[in-house]
Amino acid sequence: MNWIANLHWSIVIVLCLTLGLAPFFPPHVWEKLQMLFAGDLRRLIDWFDLLLHGFPWILLLLKIAVFVLGKGRSAG
Repeated sequence: MNWIANLHWSIVIVLCLTLGLAPFFPPHVWEKLQMLFAGDLRRLIDWFDLLLHGFPWILLLLKIAVFVLGKGRSAG
């Protein structure tokens, strides 16, 4: 997880705002999440789209987790 800690916040945020939200109206990742929860995510291309557009958000969550856990370790 060291590579996530060394990744700049600006890169992660730009990834989320571009690839994570593209196309913007409505965000593609939102449509794919709705399909997932409705049980309609059946085609391989839909799973690929979900992973592609969801990756920046997963990376952001990991970056936040590493940041928060790192703060706890340095304070203790």
